[in-house]
Amino acid sequence: MMQKWFFVVLLAASLAACSSSQKKEQGATIEDRSGPAAAAGQEGAQTYGAGETSRGSFSELEDPNSPLSVRVIYFDYDSSDVRPEFRNVVEAHAAYLASHPDVTVSLEGHADERGSREYNLALGERRAQSVKQQMLVLGAASNQIRTTSYGEERPVAEGHDEYSWSQNRRVEIIY
Repeated sequence: MMQKWFFVVLLAASLAACSSSQKKEQGATIEDRSGPAAAAGQEGAQTYGAGETSRGSFSELEDPNSPLSVRVIYFDYDSSDVRPEFRNVVEAHAAYLASHPDVTVSLEGHADERGSREYNLALGERRAQSVKQQMLVLGAASNQIRTTSYGEERPVAEGHDEYSWSQNRRVEIIY
């Protein structure tokens, strides 16, 4: 009897450890794929065009070989235009939303520290709206997309140099 309980406890502990390490790996994968160079170097990644639909479940959002795993769109200084290297990412998310009408997404716009607080809030909003407009044109429904601007209030890089600023000029795609 004691051996059975020991086996059950050991099995439960093993499953719990596997589950938590898998979640950590998935989170790291998303973070690693979100850098500015990640979208440009996606050789062999599956892309979704405007008329195509994705197949599968929520796990396809976590597939590191899919542009859906990229959740950050970076912008040039004082610009709300989606850079060419991120267009396939926006297309993939739009196709995913179009093929999953029950899914919603939040687009959070951000800016670097340069500029006034009011200007950066407006710039973050323009960036989020720019991504939203492209997704709508590509088939997503307006009721699936929320936009929010945080301006310069939530930096991911605290430095006062071009690298830090480039990391903070972004729209985060939150499912």
